[in-house]
Amino acid sequence: MADFDAFTALADSPIHVVTTAAHGERAGCLVGFAGQCSIEPVRFVVWLSKVNHTYLLARTAQTLVVHLLDRRQHRLAERFGALCGARHDKFADLDWSEGPGGAPVLTDALASFAGHIRDRFDGGDHVAFLLDPDRIRASATDRGPALSLQDTLGITAGHP
Repeated sequence: MADFDAFTALADSPIHVVTTAAHGERAGCLVGFAGQCSIEPVRFVVWLSKVNHTYLLARTAQTLVVHLLDRRQHRLAERFGALCGARHDKFADLDWSEGPGGAPVLTDALASFAGHIRDRFDGGDHVAFLLDPDRIRASATDRGPALSLQDTLGITAGHP
């Protein structure tokens, strides 16, 4: 798959932190597979790994919050990508507020939106969560650009 890796390296899409809450727990993870998938109605899809703690909560959650990070927020991306949520509280010492369905909203994110989970689709080792975006928040234009997939290639996934 080296040829496909070369193809995706040229695209260098934004990376997202996705958060959710269910059954009194909260979770969040770094997501490399996500994007707008419909113009009318506006829809967004997020793919979560089946071995990820966030996926386990998202299976029964009603809402996901999707965050874009500023390129200078690599350490925040590392926290959500390299730590396992089953063993660490990724939200400790972070500024966040409770969003729809109890999902954490990261205060310092470049931009975010809450998305009602419309449907789920099995895609292999990842499951797609089809979202209806709502409560969209974008930061001031003096920040950016967004952290990209290429910026985070050195982060080793924290899940098993």
